[in-house]
Formats: sequence, C-alpha cells, structure tokens
Amino acid sequence: MKTRIETPSPQVISDAAEQLHRGELVVIPTETVYGLAGSTRDPAALQSIFEIKGRPSDNPLIAHVDGPIGARSITNGWDERCDRLSEAFWPGPLTMVLHRQGDVPPGAAGGRDTLAVRSPSHPVARELLDVFGGPLSAPSANRSGSISPTTAQHVAMDLDGDHAEGSLLIIDGGACTVGIESTVLDLTTDPPRVLRPGSITNEAIAELIGNIEAPVLGIQDASPGTRSRHYAPVTPMELVEPRELADRIGDDPSPVVVIRSGDAGSGEAGELLLPADPGGFAEGLYDALRRADAMGLSRILVVVPGSGSPWRAVRDRLDRAAATSR
Repeated sequence: MKTRIETPSPQVISDAAEQLHRGELVVIPTETVYGLAGSTRDPAALQSIFEIKGRPSDNPLIAHVDGPIGARSITNGWDERCDRLSEAFWPGPLTMVLHRQGDVPPGAAGGRDTLAVRSPSHPVARELLDVFGGPLSAPSANRSGSISPTTAQHVAMDLDGDHAEGSLLIIDGGACTVGIESTVLDLTTDPPRVLRPGSITNEAIAELIGNIEAPVLGIQDASPGTRSRHYAPVTPMELVEPRELADRIGDDPSPVVVIRSGDAGSGEAGELLLPADPGGFAEGLYDALRRADAMGLSRILVVVPGSGSPWRAVRDRLDRAAATSR
C-alpha cells in the first residue's frame, strides 16, 4: 500500500468523504492518536481495517460520531448518565460502551453486542464527520499491538509499503495533543467499569455518575487496549524506578536508551526527556518510544515518572508496552 500525506483543506476533506462512501479507508487525526477510519455501517470497510492492521477479529473498534445524536443513532441505552458525561467531556477523549443497535455490523464491535463510541475534538476529524454524514470506526493507524501513531509521519512509517493494494490518504492534522488513547467507560454493567484509563480520570467520571469499578484487564474485553501486551516497541523495554536506574545501566554492558522526565537540556547521551507533568509526558510518550526504537540499541529503559490518579493512564500504557520483556 502506498500512503500519501495531504494537508487538510475543503477539497481534501471532500475527497476523503467520497472515498469513505466508496468503502475505502482514510487516516484521520484525532486529539488522542491517528485513526484508520472506515464507515461504521460498511462491513467490507470494517474488514479492511482489521486486515490492514493485522488486528484480532475480537478486538472491538471505536465508532467516532459528531455528538450525542450520532451516538444514539448506532447504540441503545443512552441515558441521563450519558447526557452528563457528554456534556462534561464531549467532544473529547472519553469513549462510552453501550449496546449496539442491530443494524450496525457486528464487525464494528469485534462481534459483540456492545459498541464503543466517542466524539473526537480534533477539528479535522469533526469536519470530516460532518461532511461524511455518519459514524466512522477508527482504531489507531498502525500495526496491531505496536506503538500508536501521534503524527502523520508515524502512520506513513508503519503502513507505507504494506502488503495491501491501493493507496491510503493520510490527512495531516499535526501532532496529537493528548497523545494516548481515550478513557473507555462500559455503561452496560452495574456498576459501570473503566476498561481503559485515559486523560479523563476515574475520579472525574465518578463525580458525575457515582460508583464505578476499574479492573486491571489482561485479556480482550469490550474495549480496545485491554490485552496484556500492547503499545509495544520492537526493542525490549523495561520500567525502572529512579533509584534503580544507575545500577540497571551498570548491570547491562550493551548500549541502552533511557526515557525519563526532566528539564530540556538536562539529559545525557542516550537519554530522551519528556515533561514532568502527566499531560506533557503522555503527549510525547509514543513519539519518544518510536525514537528510542529507531536507535537500534539493546534495551529501552523507561524511568517510572509518577504515581497516583494523574499518572494512571501513562502507567497503563507503559506496563503493557513493557509486557513483552517480562
């Protein structure tokens, strides 16, 4: 597959919508990561998403909609909790799992009776949803299980030259500002469950709808990103506590790359620095993992950046990315 990157314009958005109506796929920017988008109502387009990504067939997709009206057109069970959550967090990085309407293809939900849905805030994604006029299923535009893309260039690196035939339009909306995937909340259970942590915290959700659960998942559930291995670089990766870093480097005679938080200009050779705040760290995490992977060294050491609620989503991504080397 040959990829081509285009700067968003009314003509590019119109062309992308036409391609989607023909059953083709388009890569779109969102505030979280870049998504490989196809029509939620088109079984053939959904199958293409799974094939291009090499995605397991039971791994559900997230349907992207313009807002509550779009969500209600493809799900059942929208209630006053959904109203409160959408008023507070939509458009934005919160995904709600509800019951799938019967006319929505099972492939949009990994064969499940539930459907994950969210309303993205990125202006390019919103414009395309408006012009296309329907929901778009859009998992991360990369090979399944690998590091998610947060720039158009990341997508091209992953998918250009893929075995699939044809060409793939990538709409370049700049670097993603959130940088990790959305919080996923399953509202079909009692109490509701946070299946995947994100920048919308469990505490913020509970303030609006009351008691929720947040199980630590290691198998496929009604949300993407719940398998034990995910977001993983090719290079073996380990998490280390700050106090352990010097000893860990000393124990490994081969070259390693270190990712840690720190002030710009304070890093040493072989270090990639990320901001010390949770939002900044999350925004730059996947790009740093990709740069570390490209160095071709023996190991990536990531210094655990923080703890507690603000760091929950970052730690989730790091734990799953490091699972291959444990």
